[in-house]
Amino acid sequence: MMGDTLQIIDPDGKKVGTVPRVKREVLLRMHRAMVYTRAFDDRCMKLQRTGKIGFSIPNLGVEGVSVGAAAALEPGTDWVCPSYRDFAIAFYHDVPLVHMMDNMFGNQDDFSKGRQMPVHWTFLDPIRWLSISSPLGTQIPHAVGVALAMKRKNEEGVALAVFGDGTTSTAGFHSGLNFAGVLGVPVVFLCQNNQWAISCPIEKQSASETIAQKGEAYGIPGVRVDGNDVIAVYKVVAIAVKRARAGEGPTLIEAVTMRMGGHSTSDDPSRYVPDELIEEWKEKDPRARLEVWLQTEGHLNAEDLERIDQECAQQMADAAKAAGAKARPTLDTVFTDVYQTTPQHLTRQRDWCIGHHSSRGEEVNEKGEFPL
Repeated sequence: MMGDTLQIIDPDGKKVGTVPRVKREVLLRMHRAMVYTRAFDDRCMKLQRTGKIGFSIPNLGVEGVSVGAAAALEPGTDWVCPSYRDFAIAFYHDVPLVHMMDNMFGNQDDFSKGRQMPVHWTFLDPIRWLSISSPLGTQIPHAVGVALAMKRKNEEGVALAVFGDGTTSTAGFHSGLNFAGVLGVPVVFLCQNNQWAISCPIEKQSASETIAQKGEAYGIPGVRVDGNDVIAVYKVVAIAVKRARAGEGPTLIEAVTMRMGGHSTSDDPSRYVPDELIEEWKEKDPRARLEVWLQTEGHLNAEDLERIDQECAQQMADAAKAAGAKARPTLDTVFTDVYQTTPQHLTRQRDWCIGHHSSRGEEVNEKGEFPL
Protein backbone atom coordinates (compact mmCIF):
# COMPACT_ATOMS: atom_id res chain seq x y z
CA MET A 1 0.00 0.00 0.00
CA MET A 2 1.16 3.59 -0.70
CA GLY A 3 -0.76 5.25 2.11
CA ASP A 4 -4.38 4.73 1.07
CA THR A 5 -3.38 3.92 -2.52
CA LEU A 6 -3.25 0.21 -3.34
CA GLN A 7 0.04 -0.99 -4.78
CA ILE A 8 1.06 -4.60 -5.38
CA ILE A 9 4.11 -4.25 -7.66
CA ASP A 10 6.37 -1.30 -6.86
CA PRO A 11 8.19 0.86 -9.45
CA ASP A 12 11.21 -1.47 -9.28
CA GLY A 13 9.04 -4.44 -10.25
CA LYS A 14 9.12 -5.95 -6.76
CA LYS A 15 6.11 -7.50 -5.06
CA VAL A 16 4.96 -5.39 -2.10
CA GLY A 17 1.40 -6.65 -1.77
CA THR A 18 -0.76 -9.71 -2.25
CA VAL A 19 -0.87 -10.70 -5.92
CA PRO A 20 -4.32 -11.87 -7.04
CA ARG A 21 -4.64 -15.19 -8.82
CA VAL A 22 -4.16 -14.40 -12.50
CA LYS A 23 -3.56 -16.95 -15.24
CA ARG A 24 -0.28 -16.73 -17.13
CA GLU A 25 -2.26 -16.31 -20.36
CA VAL A 26 -3.95 -13.21 -18.94
CA LEU A 27 -0.65 -11.75 -17.77
CA LEU A 28 0.87 -12.19 -21.23
CA ARG A 29 -2.19 -10.62 -22.88
CA MET A 30 -1.86 -7.66 -20.52
CA HIS A 31 1.76 -7.20 -21.50
CA ARG A 32 1.14 -7.54 -25.24
CA ALA A 33 -1.72 -5.02 -25.07
CA MET A 34 0.65 -2.50 -23.51
CA VAL A 35 3.25 -3.12 -26.19
CA TYR A 36 0.60 -2.76 -28.91
CA THR A 37 -0.48 0.55 -27.41
CA ARG A 38 3.00 1.99 -27.59
CA ALA A 39 3.46 0.66 -31.12
CA PHE A 40 0.17 2.31 -32.09
CA ASP A 41 1.24 5.62 -30.54
CA ASP A 42 4.58 5.52 -32.32
CA ARG A 43 3.06 4.64 -35.70
CA CYS A 44 0.32 7.26 -35.44
CA MET A 45 2.75 10.00 -34.46
CA LYS A 46 4.78 9.24 -37.58
CA LEU A 47 1.64 9.17 -39.73
CA GLN A 48 0.42 12.47 -38.32
CA ARG A 49 3.75 14.22 -38.67
CA THR A 50 4.01 13.11 -42.30
CA GLY A 51 0.49 14.34 -43.07
CA LYS A 52 -1.09 10.93 -43.67
CA ILE A 53 -3.57 11.23 -40.78
CA GLY A 54 -4.80 14.34 -39.06
CA PHE A 55 -4.79 13.56 -35.37
CA SER A 56 -4.04 11.08 -32.60
CA ILE A 57 -4.06 10.81 -28.81
CA PRO A 58 -0.89 9.57 -27.04
CA ASN A 59 -1.24 6.97 -24.27
CA LEU A 60 2.35 6.90 -23.03
CA GLY A 61 2.44 6.23 -19.30
CA VAL A 62 -1.26 5.50 -18.72
CA GLU A 63 -1.58 2.10 -20.43
CA GLY A 64 -1.60 0.20 -17.15
CA VAL A 65 -4.98 1.64 -16.20
CA SER A 66 -6.67 0.49 -19.40
CA VAL A 67 -5.02 -2.93 -19.47
CA GLY A 68 -5.80 -3.73 -15.85
CA ALA A 69 -9.44 -2.78 -16.34
CA ALA A 70 -9.72 -4.70 -19.62
CA ALA A 71 -8.63 -7.95 -18.01
CA ALA A 72 -11.47 -7.72 -15.47
CA LEU A 73 -14.21 -7.53 -18.12
CA GLU A 74 -16.21 -10.25 -19.86
CA PRO A 75 -16.34 -9.61 -23.64
CA GLY A 76 -19.78 -10.00 -25.18
CA THR A 77 -21.38 -9.40 -21.77
CA ASP A 78 -19.95 -6.16 -20.42
CA TRP A 79 -19.98 -2.71 -21.99
CA VAL A 80 -17.07 -0.28 -22.24
CA CYS A 81 -17.99 3.40 -22.23
CA PRO A 82 -14.50 4.78 -22.85
CA SER A 83 -12.68 8.06 -22.95
CA TYR A 84 -10.41 8.87 -25.88
CA ARG A 85 -7.34 7.47 -24.07
CA ASP A 86 -8.29 3.82 -23.56
CA PHE A 87 -6.78 2.13 -26.61
CA ALA A 88 -5.26 -0.70 -24.57
CA ILE A 89 -8.73 -2.01 -23.67
CA ALA A 90 -9.37 -2.65 -27.36
CA PHE A 91 -5.94 -4.21 -27.87
CA TYR A 92 -6.42 -6.53 -24.88
CA HIS A 93 -9.72 -7.78 -26.29
CA ASP A 94 -8.26 -8.47 -29.74
CA VAL A 95 -10.01 -5.78 -31.77
CA PRO A 96 -8.32 -6.21 -35.19
CA LEU A 97 -5.49 -3.73 -35.64
CA VAL A 98 -6.63 -2.84 -39.14
CA HIS A 99 -10.09 -1.87 -37.83
CA MET A 100 -8.47 0.63 -35.50
CA MET A 101 -6.28 1.97 -38.29
CA ASP A 102 -9.30 2.20 -40.61
CA ASN A 103 -10.70 4.82 -38.24
CA MET A 104 -7.41 6.71 -38.16
CA PHE A 105 -7.58 7.12 -41.95
CA GLY A 106 -11.38 7.49 -42.11
CA ASN A 107 -11.48 5.07 -45.04
CA GLN A 108 -14.35 3.09 -46.59
CA ASP A 109 -14.06 0.30 -44.01
CA ASP A 110 -14.10 2.63 -41.04
CA PHE A 111 -17.20 1.71 -39.00
CA SER A 112 -18.01 5.43 -38.72
CA LYS A 113 -17.43 5.99 -42.46
CA GLY A 114 -15.11 8.90 -41.73
CA ARG A 115 -17.76 10.80 -39.78
CA GLN A 116 -15.93 10.55 -36.47
CA MET A 117 -12.57 12.01 -35.55
CA PRO A 118 -9.60 9.62 -35.52
CA VAL A 119 -9.25 7.52 -32.32
CA HIS A 120 -13.05 7.67 -31.86
CA TRP A 121 -13.89 4.00 -32.29
CA THR A 122 -17.05 2.01 -31.87
CA PHE A 123 -17.34 -1.80 -31.85
CA LEU A 124 -19.86 -4.48 -30.93
CA ASP A 125 -17.47 -7.39 -31.44
CA PRO A 126 -15.36 -8.74 -29.82
CA ILE A 127 -16.09 -6.22 -27.05
CA ARG A 128 -19.17 -4.03 -26.62
CA TRP A 129 -17.59 -0.61 -27.05
CA LEU A 130 -19.73 2.53 -26.99
CA SER A 131 -18.69 5.16 -29.53
CA ILE A 132 -16.10 7.53 -28.11
CA SER A 133 -17.14 11.17 -27.88
CA SER A 134 -14.80 14.16 -27.57
CA PRO A 135 -16.91 16.26 -25.15
CA LEU A 136 -15.88 15.36 -21.62
CA GLY A 137 -18.16 13.32 -19.40
CA THR A 138 -20.84 12.37 -21.90
CA GLN A 139 -19.98 8.67 -21.56
CA ILE A 140 -20.76 8.66 -17.83
CA PRO A 141 -24.58 9.14 -18.01
CA HIS A 142 -24.53 6.82 -21.03
CA ALA A 143 -22.84 4.11 -18.97
CA VAL A 144 -25.41 4.55 -16.21
CA GLY A 145 -28.21 4.21 -18.77
CA VAL A 146 -26.64 1.07 -20.23
CA ALA A 147 -26.27 -0.39 -16.74
CA LEU A 148 -29.88 0.47 -15.86
CA ALA A 149 -31.09 -1.26 -19.02
CA MET A 150 -29.11 -4.39 -18.17
CA LYS A 151 -30.46 -4.35 -14.63
CA ARG A 152 -34.06 -4.11 -15.84
CA LYS A 153 -33.48 -6.91 -18.34
CA ASN A 154 -31.88 -9.10 -15.65
CA GLU A 155 -28.69 -9.33 -17.70
CA GLU A 156 -25.36 -10.13 -16.06
CA GLY A 157 -23.43 -7.35 -17.76
CA VAL A 158 -21.55 -4.50 -16.15
CA ALA A 159 -20.85 -1.09 -17.69
CA LEU A 160 -17.35 0.35 -17.30
CA ALA A 161 -17.15 4.14 -17.63
CA VAL A 162 -13.59 5.42 -18.05
CA PHE A 163 -12.63 9.10 -17.87
CA GLY A 164 -9.82 11.47 -16.94
CA ASP A 165 -9.36 13.75 -13.97
CA GLY A 166 -10.59 16.77 -15.92
CA THR A 167 -13.92 15.05 -16.49
CA THR A 168 -14.63 15.09 -12.75
CA SER A 169 -15.30 18.83 -13.18
CA THR A 170 -18.18 18.20 -15.60
CA ALA A 171 -21.90 18.00 -14.96
CA GLY A 172 -21.92 14.54 -16.57
CA PHE A 173 -19.70 13.20 -13.79
CA HIS A 174 -21.83 14.53 -10.95
CA SER A 175 -25.23 13.74 -12.44
CA GLY A 176 -24.04 10.31 -13.58
CA LEU A 177 -22.70 9.32 -10.17
CA ASN A 178 -25.81 10.63 -8.43
CA PHE A 179 -28.06 8.71 -10.83
CA ALA A 180 -26.02 5.51 -10.37
CA GLY A 181 -25.94 5.80 -6.59
CA VAL A 182 -29.69 6.29 -6.32
CA LEU A 183 -30.54 3.43 -8.68
CA GLY A 184 -27.80 1.03 -7.57
CA VAL A 185 -26.96 0.03 -11.14
CA PRO A 186 -24.08 -2.30 -12.19
CA VAL A 187 -21.57 0.31 -13.30
CA VAL A 188 -17.89 0.83 -12.49
CA PHE A 189 -16.53 4.37 -12.70
CA LEU A 190 -12.79 4.39 -13.47
CA CYS A 191 -10.99 7.73 -13.31
CA GLN A 192 -7.63 7.76 -15.03
CA ASN A 193 -6.07 10.52 -12.94
CA ASN A 194 -3.20 11.39 -15.26
CA GLN A 195 -2.56 14.74 -13.52
CA TRP A 196 -3.47 17.02 -16.42
CA ALA A 197 -6.66 18.15 -18.18
CA ILE A 198 -4.75 19.27 -21.26
CA SER A 199 -2.57 21.93 -19.53
CA CYS A 200 -4.64 22.30 -16.35
CA PRO A 201 -3.11 20.44 -13.37
CA ILE A 202 -5.25 18.40 -10.99
CA GLU A 203 -4.76 20.86 -8.11
CA LYS A 204 -6.61 23.48 -10.17
CA GLN A 205 -9.40 21.02 -10.99
CA SER A 206 -10.43 20.06 -7.49
CA ALA A 207 -9.93 21.02 -3.83
CA SER A 208 -10.68 17.45 -2.72
CA GLU A 209 -7.77 15.48 -1.34
CA THR A 210 -8.60 12.62 -3.72
CA ILE A 211 -11.00 11.90 -6.54
CA ALA A 212 -11.96 8.58 -4.97
CA GLN A 213 -13.55 10.34 -1.99
CA LYS A 214 -16.01 12.12 -4.28
CA GLY A 215 -18.06 8.92 -4.45
CA GLU A 216 -19.03 9.27 -0.78
CA ALA A 217 -21.38 12.17 -1.54
CA TYR A 218 -23.36 9.88 -3.85
CA GLY A 219 -23.36 6.79 -1.65
CA ILE A 220 -20.72 5.09 -3.80
CA PRO A 221 -17.59 3.46 -2.33
CA GLY A 222 -14.33 4.97 -3.58
CA VAL A 223 -11.01 3.18 -4.08
CA ARG A 224 -7.58 4.63 -4.91
CA VAL A 225 -4.99 2.55 -6.77
CA ASP A 226 -1.53 3.00 -8.27
CA GLY A 227 -2.47 3.34 -11.94
CA ASN A 228 1.03 2.33 -13.09
CA ASP A 229 0.66 -1.02 -11.32
CA VAL A 230 -1.40 -3.05 -13.79
CA ILE A 231 -1.83 -5.92 -11.34
CA ALA A 232 -3.25 -3.62 -8.67
CA VAL A 233 -5.58 -1.99 -11.20
CA TYR A 234 -6.82 -5.40 -12.28
CA LYS A 235 -7.50 -6.36 -8.66
CA VAL A 236 -9.58 -3.30 -7.76
CA VAL A 237 -11.55 -3.34 -11.03
CA ALA A 238 -12.21 -7.08 -10.70
CA ILE A 239 -13.57 -6.54 -7.17
CA ALA A 240 -15.75 -3.65 -8.37
CA VAL A 241 -17.06 -5.72 -11.29
CA LYS A 242 -17.85 -8.60 -8.95
CA ARG A 243 -19.76 -6.23 -6.64
CA ALA A 244 -21.74 -4.84 -9.57
CA ARG A 245 -22.65 -8.31 -10.88
CA ALA A 246 -23.85 -9.29 -7.42
CA GLY A 247 -26.27 -6.37 -7.35
CA GLU A 248 -24.24 -4.37 -4.84
CA GLY A 249 -24.13 -1.24 -6.99
CA PRO A 250 -21.43 1.02 -8.43
CA THR A 251 -17.85 1.75 -7.39
CA LEU A 252 -15.67 4.79 -8.09
CA ILE A 253 -11.99 3.97 -8.72
CA GLU A 254 -9.23 6.56 -8.95
CA ALA A 255 -6.16 5.23 -10.75
CA VAL A 256 -3.22 7.56 -10.09
CA THR A 257 -0.93 7.77 -13.11
CA MET A 258 0.79 10.35 -15.33
CA ARG A 259 0.35 11.23 -18.99
CA MET A 260 3.92 11.26 -20.28
CA GLY A 261 3.15 12.67 -23.70
CA GLY A 262 0.99 15.45 -25.05
CA HIS A 263 -2.75 15.64 -24.67
CA SER A 264 -2.86 15.01 -28.42
CA THR A 265 -0.54 15.26 -31.40
CA SER A 266 -1.50 18.96 -31.48
CA ASP A 267 -0.13 19.58 -27.98
CA ASP A 268 3.34 20.44 -26.67
CA PRO A 269 3.52 19.30 -23.02
CA SER A 270 7.00 20.80 -22.57
CA ARG A 271 5.29 24.19 -22.32
CA TYR A 272 3.52 23.32 -19.08
CA VAL A 273 4.87 20.07 -17.56
CA PRO A 274 8.06 20.54 -15.47
CA ASP A 275 11.01 18.43 -16.64
CA GLU A 276 11.62 17.10 -13.14
CA LEU A 277 8.05 15.77 -12.98
CA ILE A 278 8.53 13.86 -16.22
CA GLU A 279 11.79 12.38 -14.93
CA GLU A 280 10.11 11.35 -11.67
CA TRP A 281 7.31 9.47 -13.48
CA LYS A 282 9.66 7.83 -15.97
CA GLU A 283 10.90 5.80 -13.02
CA LYS A 284 7.33 4.53 -12.52
CA ASP A 285 6.80 3.37 -16.13
CA PRO A 286 3.95 0.80 -16.07
CA ARG A 287 5.30 -1.30 -18.93
CA ALA A 288 8.84 -1.50 -17.55
CA ARG A 289 7.47 -2.37 -14.10
CA LEU A 290 5.36 -5.22 -15.45
CA GLU A 291 8.21 -6.54 -17.59
CA VAL A 292 10.58 -6.73 -14.63
CA TRP A 293 8.00 -8.61 -12.60
CA LEU A 294 7.16 -11.01 -15.46
CA GLN A 295 10.85 -11.84 -15.83
CA THR A 296 11.23 -12.33 -12.08
CA GLU A 297 8.29 -14.73 -12.08
CA GLY A 298 9.69 -16.65 -15.04
CA HIS A 299 6.90 -15.79 -17.49
CA LEU A 300 9.15 -14.01 -20.02
CA ASN A 301 12.84 -13.41 -20.64
CA ALA A 302 14.78 -10.62 -22.35
CA GLU A 303 14.66 -12.39 -25.73
CA ASP A 304 10.87 -12.78 -25.44
CA LEU A 305 10.47 -9.07 -24.71
CA GLU A 306 12.53 -8.04 -27.72
CA ARG A 307 10.64 -10.46 -29.99
CA ILE A 308 7.23 -9.24 -28.80
CA ASP A 309 8.26 -5.61 -29.26
CA GLN A 310 9.38 -6.26 -32.85
CA GLU A 311 6.27 -8.33 -33.66
CA CYS A 312 3.88 -5.66 -32.39
CA ALA A 313 5.69 -2.87 -34.21
CA GLN A 314 5.63 -4.80 -37.50
CA GLN A 315 1.97 -5.78 -37.14
CA MET A 316 1.05 -2.16 -36.45
CA ALA A 317 3.01 -0.97 -39.47
CA ASP A 318 1.27 -3.59 -41.64
CA ALA A 319 -2.16 -2.54 -40.35
CA ALA A 320 -1.44 1.11 -41.07
CA LYS A 321 -0.24 0.28 -44.58
CA ALA A 322 -3.37 -1.79 -45.29
CA ALA A 323 -5.72 0.88 -43.94
CA GLY A 324 -3.92 3.68 -45.76
CA ALA A 325 -4.32 1.89 -49.09
CA LYS A 326 -8.11 1.73 -48.87
CA ALA A 327 -10.41 4.15 -50.65
CA ARG A 328 -12.27 6.92 -48.88
CA PRO A 329 -16.00 6.55 -48.11
CA THR A 330 -18.18 7.49 -51.08
CA LEU A 331 -20.24 10.66 -50.94
CA ASP A 332 -23.52 8.75 -50.79
CA THR A 333 -22.62 7.51 -47.27
CA VAL A 334 -23.55 11.00 -46.01
CA PHE A 335 -27.18 9.95 -46.57
CA THR A 336 -27.05 6.44 -45.10
CA ASP A 337 -27.25 4.86 -41.64
CA VAL A 338 -30.24 6.95 -40.57
CA TYR A 339 -33.16 4.97 -42.02
CA GLN A 340 -33.39 1.25 -42.69
CA THR A 341 -34.88 2.14 -46.08
CA THR A 342 -33.74 5.47 -47.47
CA PRO A 343 -36.76 7.79 -48.07
CA GLN A 344 -37.32 9.10 -51.59
CA HIS A 345 -36.57 12.69 -50.64
CA LEU A 346 -33.11 11.70 -49.33
CA THR A 347 -32.50 9.59 -52.42
CA ARG A 348 -33.21 12.64 -54.59
CA GLN A 349 -30.93 14.81 -52.45
CA ARG A 350 -28.16 12.20 -52.65
CA ASP A 351 -28.36 11.98 -56.45
CA TRP A 352 -28.37 15.77 -56.78
CA CYS A 353 -25.41 16.14 -54.41
CA ILE A 354 -23.26 13.60 -56.24
CA GLY A 355 -24.15 15.06 -59.62
CA HIS A 356 -23.48 18.60 -58.47
CA HIS A 357 -20.02 17.91 -57.07
CA SER A 358 -18.94 15.64 -59.92
CA SER A 359 -20.02 18.27 -62.50
CA ARG A 360 -17.89 20.91 -60.77
CA GLY A 361 -14.76 18.77 -60.88
CA GLU A 362 -14.48 18.71 -57.09
CA GLU A 363 -12.64 15.40 -56.92
CA VAL A 364 -15.88 13.39 -56.95
CA ASN A 365 -16.95 11.26 -59.92
CA GLU A 366 -20.47 10.37 -60.99
CA LYS A 367 -20.47 7.45 -58.53
CA GLY A 368 -19.58 9.64 -55.58
CA GLU A 369 -16.06 8.24 -55.31
CA PHE A 370 -13.11 10.33 -54.17
CA PRO A 371 -9.65 9.82 -55.67
CA LEU A 372 -6.90 8.60 -53.33
